[in-house]
Amino acid sequence: MELEALSLGQYSFTQNAYSFGFAVMAAATLFFWLMKSEIAPAYRLAVTITGLVTAVAAYHYLQIMLSWSAAIDVTSGEVVATGKPFNQAYRYVDWLLTVPLLLIELILVMRLSKEETIRKSTMLGGAAALMIVLGYPGEVASSGGIRFVFWVLSMIPFVYIVYQLVVGLKASISAQPDNVKNLINMSVYLVIGSWLFYPIVYLFPLVGLTGGAAITAVEVGYTVADIVAKAVFGVFIFTIAMRKSQASESHDATHHETPSS
Repeated sequence: MELEALSLGQYSFTQNAYSFGFAVMAAATLFFWLMKSEIAPAYRLAVTITGLVTAVAAYHYLQIMLSWSAAIDVTSGEVVATGKPFNQAYRYVDWLLTVPLLLIELILVMRLSKEETIRKSTMLGGAAALMIVLGYPGEVASSGGIRFVFWVLSMIPFVYIVYQLVVGLKASISAQPDNVKNLINMSVYLVIGSWLFYPIVYLFPLVGLTGGAAITAVEVGYTVADIVAKAVFGVFIFTIAMRKSQASESHDATHHETPSS
């Protein structure tokens, strides 16, 4: 990264985006974990993992902020690189941990059979991890050609994941209760929509954006995508779990109600 290409405004805007990302992830974690007791036991693991995803993201956003501040000195009123590298690996370590978990929390809240849960979690989680691993070399490459090659490679597991979410889960989604079916469908398309933003942002440096504008667009773009893919998606998962819990309680109450004579 050519950090000295940043203007003071671009540096501050990016720093504020990191700060906002950290705050959202930390607040979401507290919400999911504190509200977990309101969820039926069958769905608590999904909500626990939802909070784990945002907790891991909050930690990494804190590290990203610290690395950003250490790499740049603005005390003179101008952006000056300190010589300490800005650690882009924090994002990829975060994604390597959280992206597979995002898919697993969706599978868990659907409460499929044990065999299907294991099979789909393994396939989707493994493909997600491969996608992240293939993306990192291009992210840190100095050559646009190398960046594009790894973009293409990482898109292969991405397309597989999209296919599995849209086609592979279609029958399972159709079998879901009516009060959550639409929410699960919306969650699937929220994942796809937010994830599509990542490969678009990845290509920003190759489509004419250079210098500080490219750095700002990529870093802020990834942050926005993270917030939608983790915190907003997590709210959908929590709502699905809550609705299923309420439906289960209502069913149990009706089942145990003593008929009047």
